[in-house]
Amino acid sequence: MNIISSLFKIKYPIIQGGMIWCSGWKLASAVSNAGGLGLIGAGSMHPEVFREHVRKCKKATDKPFGVNLPLLYPQMDEMVNICLEENIKIIFTSAGNPSKYTKFLQENGCMVAHVVANVKFAKKCEEAGVNAIVAEGFEAGGHNGKEETTTMALIPQVRKVVSIPLIAAGGIATGQQMLAALSLGADGVQIGSRFAASLESSAHPNFKQKIVECNDGSTKLTLKQLVPVRLIWNKFLHEVEEMEKRGANTEELALFLGKGRAKLGMFEGNENEGEMEIGQVSGIIDSILPAGEIIEQIIKEFIIAQGEICKINF
Repeated sequence: MNIISSLFKIKYPIIQGGMIWCSGWKLASAVSNAGGLGLIGAGSMHPEVFREHVRKCKKATDKPFGVNLPLLYPQMDEMVNICLEENIKIIFTSAGNPSKYTKFLQENGCMVAHVVANVKFAKKCEEAGVNAIVAEGFEAGGHNGKEETTTMALIPQVRKVVSIPLIAAGGIATGQQMLAALSLGADGVQIGSRFAASLESSAHPNFKQKIVECNDGSTKLTLKQLVPVRLIWNKFLHEVEEMEKRGANTEELALFLGKGRAKLGMFEGNENEGEMEIGQVSGIIDSILPAGEIIEQIIKEFIIAQGEICKINF
């Protein structure tokens, strides 16, 4: 049995990314019911809303599901306590030190995976004792690493230095891409952008439509002076680029960014003034489908790609 499937007790080694404003209980339960591992994205939720999503997800699926906790966000102590009170056993952490909660969570019966974007922090994850590592390449949407290392380059480098289960993320939306990631040394994949454009995603329909309309040049990694984030080109992103060209400092950029830009774009559907976080793989997403159908399609593509590889002669 695949090591990731065995670790999380799921049918397929496919993890749904815990994306802010997209990954509520409906998406997480749909992915889990289809054989993957659904994650509730806590980064855009207040504690009481987070608890509500967890409880609704429990009612919607009897399969394993987990949560994503961005450690730099406020109220994380309260979020962790909610996970323990609600008996959540699978926790993906990101945007912070992997050692902050790992031991405590494991002592309380949880499995912990941590998201990194470089080899240095992958090593720190193993030292911290996490159960699995998510190595996310530069192609990914949302907040990203400053190194700009692609998934194809990152996965084999991480695999070379760690021995624990490894999950590839960034630029993966098809079965062919999943097969490529496993061939590079990953044990499973985490998929965000493809599930953002699902029927069960809590993203605004305007945002989903923008994803479908993307091409190979529709996104850019920006705001590197603050926290790098990959966004769809729109009026807001153009204004950020102009400010950076003029030499705006971090204070000016932070003031312009303000609060609520991600909610404005992804959840409320403001195509001009909001942040619309998505990965480069959006260029091949051309439909909005049920999450279960997405997983079924990925597995079919994976099996076909495996067969085609076996036919290659040199």
